[in-house]
Amino acid sequence: MFDHLGFRVRDLEASRRFYDAVAQSLGLSTIDNSETSFLVCRSARDHIPFLWVGTDRPAFWTDGHITSASPLHLAFKAATRAQVDAFHKAALSHGGTDNGAPGPRGPAEMNYYGAYVLDPDGNNVEAGCRN
Repeated sequence: MFDHLGFRVRDLEASRRFYDAVAQSLGLSTIDNSETSFLVCRSARDHIPFLWVGTDRPAFWTDGHITSASPLHLAFKAATRAQVDAFHKAALSHGGTDNGAPGPRGPAEMNYYGAYVLDPDGNNVEAGCRN
């Protein structure tokens, strides 16, 4: 449904450590985009859709955009419960803050297993699977 998403961060190095670990735990990649940004995607060869993470303000954003003024919620699709567990562990080891340990979420009929962490800028980042 989406081609790409993007958001600004305060500390690119801290965010890169966090998203490198999170991406790897989910079988994704981070690739350089510029000196001030990187992408989270399937791989360097399969880079769309992507998540743009950077410190610069893209030209099409307005002056009113403030980095993480309103934290966002970002959910990555995991293939297995083991990936969700690995995501949570990797995130906490690389600058994330626990915001919900791995476990069942929602009504039982959703069959959803997820975990939540806050990234270095306070954004709620989730990984979950439906199996």
